[in-house]
Parts: sequence; structure tokens; C-alpha cells
Amino acid sequence: MTANPADSLPESPEADFPDAEQSPQVDVAALGEMLLGRWADARRKAREVAAMPALHKVEGLTHTEHRERVFGQLKVLVDEGAVHRAFPQEFGGQDDHGANIAGFEELVTADPSLQIKAGVQWGLFGAAVLHLGTEEHHRAWLPAIMSLEVPGAFAMTEIGHGSDVASIATTAAYDPEAQEFVINTPFRAAWKDYLGNAAKDGLAAVVFAQLIVKGVNHGVHAFYVPIRDPQTKECLPGIRSEDDGIKGGLNGIDNGRLAFEDVRVPRTNLLDRYGHVSEDGTYTSPIASPGRRFFTMLGTLVQGRVSLDGAAVAASKLALTAAVRYAAERRQFNASSPTEEEVLLDYQRHQRRLLPLIAATYAMGFAHEELLAKFDGVFSGAQDTDEDRQDLETFAAALKPLSTWHALETLQECREACGGSGFMIENRFASLRADLDIYVTFEGDNNVLLQLVAKRLLNDYAKEFRTMSVGALAKFALGQARGMAYKTGLGAVGQFIADSGRAQRSALALRHPDTQRLLLAERVQTMVAQAAQALQGAHRLPQAEAAARFNAHQDELIEAARAHAELLQWEAFTEALEEVRDPGTRQVLTWLRDLFGLTLIEKHLAWHLMNGRLSMQRGRTIGEYINRLLAKLRPHAIDLVDAFGYRDEHLRATIATGIEGRRQAEAAEYYRELRASGRAPVSEKALSKK
Repeated sequence: MTANPADSLPESPEADFPDAEQSPQVDVAALGEMLLGRWADARRKAREVAAMPALHKVEGLTHTEHRERVFGQLKVLVDEGAVHRAFPQEFGGQDDHGANIAGFEELVTADPSLQIKAGVQWGLFGAAVLHLGTEEHHRAWLPAIMSLEVPGAFAMTEIGHGSDVASIATTAAYDPEAQEFVINTPFRAAWKDYLGNAAKDGLAAVVFAQLIVKGVNHGVHAFYVPIRDPQTKECLPGIRSEDDGIKGGLNGIDNGRLAFEDVRVPRTNLLDRYGHVSEDGTYTSPIASPGRRFFTMLGTLVQGRVSLDGAAVAASKLALTAAVRYAAERRQFNASSPTEEEVLLDYQRHQRRLLPLIAATYAMGFAHEELLAKFDGVFSGAQDTDEDRQDLETFAAALKPLSTWHALETLQECREACGGSGFMIENRFASLRADLDIYVTFEGDNNVLLQLVAKRLLNDYAKEFRTMSVGALAKFALGQARGMAYKTGLGAVGQFIADSGRAQRSALALRHPDTQRLLLAERVQTMVAQAAQALQGAHRLPQAEAAARFNAHQDELIEAARAHAELLQWEAFTEALEEVRDPGTRQVLTWLRDLFGLTLIEKHLAWHLMNGRLSMQRGRTIGEYINRLLAKLRPHAIDLVDAFGYRDEHLRATIATGIEGRRQAEAAEYYRELRASGRAPVSEKALSKK
């Protein structure tokens, strides 16, 4: 008989707070400080800037008017010193990369178009010059970029290749006699597209192109290329520009296309930190491997994914704050009283709709804080090894897909949970969802990013089991190797969950963090092991056959990467709990963490059942225990969203102002007075019962 892990489990963390079980209270102020994180001051300052009416999105503008407004708002950001934290101190920056991203993320509360346009100018265009260029480039171009004297575009994406940057077709061939690079767009599919600042405002661009020297293609490199005359704003010779027009959202950004025909730039316009061309055409690089050089160059621009992860979490917090405030006031149907209607948030289904989203948002916020710390460590130089950079890239590629998908789900669910009011533009759900829709393909399509994560997991798996026999791998993949521990950067796993036969015991086991961790981690590691077994030896096959085999398992690999990211979020939430000192707050957050973990397990329940990780008894218990958690968390819903710290000027949602509560109070008073007056009409139903 298999031992039951619950028999040897330590007491639940709830036992640490016996009084809190009865009536825990959340210390909202302390929790709010905790959620602000390491860069709390930067977030607070950014929120003050984002609260300025001059920076708020005005609904109903034409896209032309919206563009003009957003460009003017960029100048406000410059005046407020809100966008220069990451740049060198010698140019007026602070060399503070973590604070820069933390502050930048908060701009989504003002207008997502403003956030993204600022990100294009300083987080992509300016950052490319900073991280891919040398000190000479910094002195030449950074001051004008930082002051907005030179607005710029980040010309990487092409119509024909999208996320496949290595295969872009734009070329930059070196002419040694003229000491110039000649940049060309060879065909329509090579046009650079979807570029912010390209349609109207940009005076220059960082252009990514295949570097060709003496007939040798050295791969993708970046070039600083002027594209418009500063006085006339007309395109320079050889530059073609088109406007992308009206989009599904973010219409405050002048996205457009660029093409180049024999456009010449000086040799020194190559941003040559990682690849240099001498006057005679000799190419040198501090990184010998072309593949490693390419990924190193792209890795310096990872801050886009990091900031989108944080911005998506911020947008989710906005939506949930408005929706929960409304649900705590809005009354509908008199289910339990002949006279009083029920508050929406008291309905179990409404709790099921909103509270798991709050739990996931907390988990994603804690995970983002860890990502931001990793990012700051790499870019400050404090932890900047090759392994650190690879970990950062994998971490960002894992979290950004889940948080951006989650933001869309949250905005949609909150919109529906607020009924017709949720559809009104004045309450922002529809507007924010339209603007954030593109976040799931910004900085790499989410599925492509998860595939990158999956490949890293396979590599880690291969390193760990390089000496293990094929038979042992097969046994593990089939779930027959009990007690085996291995690692994919997530921790050890070694046992199955067995049925105890008692629902109460099952619930106790499931709510314990060791059990949740076990289930979440085993799923990742088993999926990776199975994929690795299926792909074993593929690298020795002809290219077409190897690609076909990988393609046959692509979906399961992406699912494994997604499960990996979910576990990272759960781990971040669990680690954050250790920092909470107030007993009541810790109790409520423990319930919230359990809700997050059990919701994930319920979401993948079929997998756990089919793979023998959960018994039918335990499986039936999950939904029941989730409902118990919802009831426990219901009294704390307002506190949990208030701790996000967004004020009315950030929310700008009419239904979050208390107006619904006042309407309901007025209605209740009207009916009380009517009943007391004796003039209330008699219900036909009441007459029929006599």
C-alpha cells in the first residue's frame, strides 16, 4: 500500500495563527507597502505623475488627436524627470534600472498609449543606443534622445518574419571605399512594420539588418539611421514611410512602416559593442559564436518583456479594484430576504469569477518583483554572468505570456461581472482591454516566448540526465520511477499523491503548501521528461525529420513551459508569505495563495487524474475546498484590492467611486418609507397565497 503523504505532513500554516482563523484582519497599509516592493519610492513618484490629468487618456478622440496629445505628454514626462532613471548619470540619469522599470509600469494607469510610446522612445530606441552602442555613441546621441529632441523608432520587426528576428531580410553592406554601410529593403516582406514613431514623429531609427562585409553575412546588427529632416519632417532620400492607420487599440501611437533603398550611413553608425567593422572592412567581435552573439545582443533589450509583465499586472489590479468595489455595493435579486436584495459579491458564482483572479494577480505581482530584482542585478552589473543573463531571459519569457493573457482575461471577466456598466467607456474596462490586446504579441508572441522557455527546460533536463540510461528515462516518463528526484531549476520531486479515502484528510493535504508544490512541480517535470524522451536522438536526424519530430511535440512543450511559469508564480507567492509579520494579514494571504494553487490544480485536474497524481477522492475535494476558501476570503475582498494602492484618479471608473452604494441606499430608503407608510401595493403573489 502506498504511503499517504498527508500522514506525515506538518501542521498547516494556519495553525501558527490560532486566533486569526476566527476573525483575521488585513493590515491594508502594511500590505500595500509590501506590494510596492523594493522600488516603492519610484512607484509612488510614478503614480503621482500618472495621476496628473494632463497625462490621462481622453476617450473619443480621433487617432490623429490622440497621437498629438500623447506626443505632448512625452514632453511632460521629460519635464518631470520620469523616464531617465536607467540612463548614465553623466547624461542626467540615475543608473537605476530596477527603479526605471518599476516607474515605467505605472504609466499604464494614465494611458497605455503613453506608456508604450515612452517605452519606444526610451526603453527601445534609447536603450538600444545605450546597450548596443559605445561611449562615443552615447555622447553623440543619448542627450537628444533623452530630451526628446530626437524622437526615434525601433526598427526590428519585419512583415515577413515577425518574431523570427534572426531571419530578417534587411541588409547593411559595407562599402570600404566610402566607409559607409548601404542599407536596403530587398522586397515588400522585408519592410519594417508596426514601429512606434515611424509614421509621423520619428527623426531617427535604430535599424536591425543583416551585416554583410566582404561577402560574409555576420548576422543581425543594429545601426543608427536618420530617417527624417528635423526642420521639414520629410523623409530623407531613400527612406519610405507608411502609416499603419487605425488599430484595435493604442491609437495614441503613430505606428508605421519603413523601407530603405540604398540608404547610406557612416561606418561609425554601427552600434558596435558586440561587433565592429574597421575602416578596411575587418570584422571583429568579443563573442566568437555567431549564435551566442545574436542572443547576447537581443538579451540586452529584455527590459521590454520585463516591463510588459509588470504593466499587465498593474492593469489587472486596476480592473479588479473597480469590479470588486462595484460587486460589494451592487445588489441584485432578493434570494434570502423578502425585502433586501443580495450584494453581488455574496453570490458564490461572483466570488468564483473575481477572487481567483485576485489570487493570480497577487502571485503574478510577487513573481514580477523577483523578475525585476533579477533584471536589476544583471543590468547593474551586480549579478551579470552568462548564466544570470540566460536566467533573466528565460524568466522574462516565462512570466510575460501568463501576465498579459491574464490581464485580458481579467479585464473581460471584470467587464462582464459589472454588466452593462462594465461596457461603458467611462468605466475603462473596454478601453483598457483594447489597448492591452497587443501586449500578448508585443516583444515576441506569447507562444513563441513559451517555446523558448521549453527549449531551456529541455536543455536543463538533458544536462541533469546526460549519463542516465534510456530505460531509466522511459521509466521516469511513464511515472514508474518512485522516489527519483531531478531538477529543472524548480526543486526536487519524489512521490505520488495517494487516496486517503477521507475527504477531510484530502482537503488537509491539498491545502498544505508541500502538497501543492508537489503537484505543480511534478506536472512540469513529468511533461518535460516525456517530451525529452520523445525527442531523444532528434538532433542526429536529417534537418527536415528533426524539425518534423519537434513539431509533433510542440504543443506539449509549450504547455510544459506554461506549467513551469505557473509554478514560478506559486513559488513567488509562497516565498512572499514568509515576509508577512502581521498574523491576520498572513492568514488571509495564505488562504489567497491556497486559492491560487488549488485553482491551478483544478484547471489541470484531468492531467493529474490521468497521470495518477491525484485520486478521484482528492480530485472531488478540490472544488469543495475552493468554495470554502472563497467564503473565507469574501470579507477581505475590498481590503485585498485596496492594498493595490490605486486612488480614484488612477482608476477613473465611475462605478468605483461609491456611486452604486449611494444609489442602492437611496432605493432601500425609498422602499422602507413606502412600507412604513402603509401605501405600498400588495404583491399579487402574496394575495395568491391567502
